Amino acid sequence: MMKTMGVGELLGDRGPVFIGGIQRSGKTYLRFMLSSHSPLVFTRRTNMWPNIYNRFGDISQVGNFERCLAAMMQNKHVRALEPDIELIRQEFWHGIPSYARLFALIHKQYAEQQGKLRWGDQTELIERFADLILDAYPDAKIIHMIRDPRDVYEASLARNPLDKKKVGDLTARWLYSASLATRNQRVYPDRYKIVRYESLISQPKETLGDVCRFLGIEYKPAMLRMEDVPRFWKLDEEYSNIAGTPLNTDYIGRFRKSLSVYEIAFIQKYAGGFFSQYGYSLEIIRFSTIEKLRFYLIKGGINLARLRSWHFRNLVLRKLISKIISRKKYSKVDYRTNKRLSKPEAI
Repeated sequence: MMKTMGVGELLGDRGPVFIGGIQRSGKTYLRFMLSSHSPLVFTRRTNMWPNIYNRFGDISQVGNFERCLAAMMQNKHVRALEPDIELIRQEFWHGIPSYARLFALIHKQYAEQQGKLRWGDQTELIERFADLILDAYPDAKIIHMIRDPRDVYEASLARNPLDKKKVGDLTARWLYSASLATRNQRVYPDRYKIVRYESLISQPKETLGDVCRFLGIEYKPAMLRMEDVPRFWKLDEEYSNIAGTPLNTDYIGRFRKSLSVYEIAFIQKYAGGFFSQYGYSLEIIRFSTIEKLRFYLIKGGINLARLRSWHFRNLVLRKLISKIISRKKYSKVDYRTNKRLSKPEAI
């Protein structure tokens, strides 16, 4: 008789590692470091938990499983892993048919292809799913990257100038992520770690060493050089190298040179409540009477509307739609047990 496999047998040595946080917060740099000279290999932007989890009903039913698998393969980042789909199918039906186990099968297969013992994934805002992930994978750990929101916005503008009107959206995302960081670390103190971008860049040896201890892996100085990443093979002379890493501190506090006083004031007004907790200081801003009117009646008002719109679209509306879809999908009866299918947890 073939042994039934649970999720625990697919986790690798000491369980998977998830890297979260919002965009431009240093997630990629940390992934590069942890992938170099370690037993870890990371995937990125597979978006399995945000886009796939519980979206296809009970995947112990073949039709639902096949629709789920087909949807996963629509993601180019999943296809880039070159999974052996037939092998995934075979292994899936030899164990507990759950979403978490399906995700683990694909990640573990990729880790084996890369000759690594342990897998991880980098997904933006994965912190939304901390409860589900840490429950599904008993040995999993989550690292939450956080960065000064003013520098996050500046970095987003440098990458895409069209984001100029999105300071309200970004502030909403940062607030949501920061509040989850605080909550998740309180609930899971031994399995959830917050890492500041500024600490990783300015004190890379100490910060990465601390992360390695958290993950239970050996810290090696070569990790800082990110030698497994081609773009860092040759260190450019423009880098003000710190402790042997090609990263530099030039992008810390860069918002002071690029953002308008109105943008800085808006971010500080609505996100400033978290600043002292994460070691960020407020800029002193002195508005004239005319500037105050312009900020509160025009600039601030428009951006506040965008902040609230993001919150409504991504939190309130998402939950409402998820509940509606759940009711429709799970109004059916499981033909094998003659019982009504239970509703999935809303995302």
